Amino acid sequence: MSDVPFDPTRSDTTPPTSEAGENQSNGSGGWLQRLRPGTDAPDRPDANPDDTSASPVPRPPDAVPLAPRVHETDGGATHVYGDPDVVAHFIEQLIVETRKQDLLEGVVQSRERLLDQPFVRSSHWDTIWEQIVNPATGRPHQPVIIIVAPRSCGSTTLALRLLAEHTAANTTVVKLDADWRAPSKGRLPLERAHAYQLDLKHPEKDQVSADFLNALSEHATHLQGCRSYLALTVAQDLWKDHRLSDRDGIQVVRLREAPDAQEMVVAHLDAYGYGQVVTSLQSLPKATTSLRGLTAVAAVRAAHAAVTAWKEHIHAGSQPSRVQADGEGGTPATLEERIIAALTDWRGELDGRFGEMISLHTHDNPSLTVDDRCLLLALAVQQSAPMPVVARSAAALLKAIGDAPDNPGAATGFSPPLSALAGRGLRRRIQDVGGQVDLQDTVVFDRPAYGRAVLEYVWDNYEAMREPLLNWLVETAQNADPEDHAVAALAELTVRHGSVDYLTTLGGLVGSSQPKVLGAVMESAVRNEHVGRLAWEALYGWAEKESYAPAVIALCRRILVDSSVATSLAKRAMVRLRRVAHKNTDPTVVSQVQAAFDSLVQHSTVAQRLAGEVQSWQQGKVSSARSGALAFLALMTVHHDGTPWLVDSPPTGIDVQRAVHDLLSSSETAAEVISRLTAWILTCADDPNAYTQLRDQLLPALRGHNMFAASWRFMNELRGISTVEGVSVADDFHNHLVDSRLRTVFPLETTLV
Repeated sequence: MSDVPFDPTRSDTTPPTSEAGENQSNGSGGWLQRLRPGTDAPDRPDANPDDTSASPVPRPPDAVPLAPRVHETDGGATHVYGDPDVVAHFIEQLIVETRKQDLLEGVVQSRERLLDQPFVRSSHWDTIWEQIVNPATGRPHQPVIIIVAPRSCGSTTLALRLLAEHTAANTTVVKLDADWRAPSKGRLPLERAHAYQLDLKHPEKDQVSADFLNALSEHATHLQGCRSYLALTVAQDLWKDHRLSDRDGIQVVRLREAPDAQEMVVAHLDAYGYGQVVTSLQSLPKATTSLRGLTAVAAVRAAHAAVTAWKEHIHAGSQPSRVQADGEGGTPATLEERIIAALTDWRGELDGRFGEMISLHTHDNPSLTVDDRCLLLALAVQQSAPMPVVARSAAALLKAIGDAPDNPGAATGFSPPLSALAGRGLRRRIQDVGGQVDLQDTVVFDRPAYGRAVLEYVWDNYEAMREPLLNWLVETAQNADPEDHAVAALAELTVRHGSVDYLTTLGGLVGSSQPKVLGAVMESAVRNEHVGRLAWEALYGWAEKESYAPAVIALCRRILVDSSVATSLAKRAMVRLRRVAHKNTDPTVVSQVQAAFDSLVQHSTVAQRLAGEVQSWQQGKVSSARSGALAFLALMTVHHDGTPWLVDSPPTGIDVQRAVHDLLSSSETAAEVISRLTAWILTCADDPNAYTQLRDQLLPALRGHNMFAASWRFMNELRGISTVEGVSVADDFHNHLVDSRLRTVFPLETTLV
């Protein structure tokens, strides 16, 4: 772990370019240097006293002494650059702090956006608010606020809103990402006029200790000096130690409940322009009753469900009504009915559907047979689909749970055909579980909210069904599109139940069989604020396993191509791609990483990240060795104005000749780099100046130890390529690489074995 100088005025987005020396601990970043008296050279520990270039130039005896360089400041906000001898006037504050390169990163929050978001405070929240804010100053009493609350209670929203309302307008609000193994004061950033918010929710990595609070108390002093704040939201189950309490500079408050769920739903609907939905909702006692007691997270989810119901109603109204068979009626559901369906938890009805086991379905007993329960689950996932698709899906689930008799539900002794004929037809069964069938034999199950409730009910009440259910959903997925019904169902289950055990089970069942599906499902998880950290942690472990690598690669590609994704997510995706390359030696996995890099490099922001991988590789970082080599190969495919980027204007810090030499000298990469060098030659062959420049750049890389065989293979690949003057490129390289006295000994036609 390397220390770098801390500059409270410099953004985290511009990291220092080199490690700090021992004389840079003043936090100047190199501009405030300690000078030897009477010299113009910095007192560097690596300076050689015998080196005349490092010694001061003797001044003539009659020379007039130079006046000292004096800089008069205008106050604490003035920054001094260059090498003044004297800094005069008033310095408000000097922060001497050593920064760690692995400080927690975060996303800057828009204060205006935070203040515009819907926000509801109950009387309990008002009490907490008043405890934190000093009424005389309008600022928090302490620089560090710790809010201990049950999970899903809305503590993060409370903390961000409080910081947005009660810090100075020039204070930058940052939501930090707790990417650490354990809470550590040394990982916390410290900058002037910043308000940081940090969630501690991970059951294993965010355990708060008394030692951490003691260190945090010291950190609070520095925060106060910088006019900065830190708001920690801690899950109640992580606040166990009796020694955890207030410290100097720290205020601990306990948030015990979420605001009223109905008020939250109404606030969200009003804020996003769904006033019609609010009017309908407030006139439906059955819908509002179901909102009582919901957590803050569940209330926001209910608001989204109500909006979804409204959109479904608008969509259904714009579509031609389906022709129903006689006796099946099917008047389109009203908006009120859809809202009630969306907000009802359905557990009462489902308790009846999944009641006592019966062998035959009767209308006076709502409990379903096991095969009908499979059918209901199939409808819950597929919604509206052709009958054969629904039938195959239900049969697949029945097979997946290991209970597929020849004649389910029929009397003993019946042959399979007679059992099937004696039983209820598929149409009748579909109607019994709440679906309809039109004249084109398409199942209509326009009940998405009910479908979600069915899946959640089965998951919560039948633990033995969980693994078969996951397997079945994966097999049912038609593709890796997030819009696929099965993928969407898996994603909802993952976000709702994304514990460490769940993710381990999901990965074990899906990782090797359907990697793209797993990648699509995990994308929803890593973007979710509640299970995101656990999902990223699982991916980090999966990255070193060959069977999981395709899923990790698929997910990371999805994240990196999204230009709107937060920098912290893109960085995590890059770290996991690097780990896949570093930990897997299987050529198939390596080629998959290379294919991902080749695709991603066409995006300018990702190309810069890959350039960073190359720089880390050339700086000797072991973990970046293979990923850096693969990144360089990918960068070789990038062209600017028809010219290879690495030839025309390579990124600063990349030694192209050295990289080409290293790749050619390795048996693992020689063939690939030769093919890409050949593509370079083809690009430049028609331009004499460009070709000459490229050839002269490549010649040093093709000379040296262990380069004979690689150079020979490269020249053989160039056969058939000629410059615009008609000169054979292979012969041209041969003439430049082979001494004239040895050309007859090693003619170009020689074949190397």
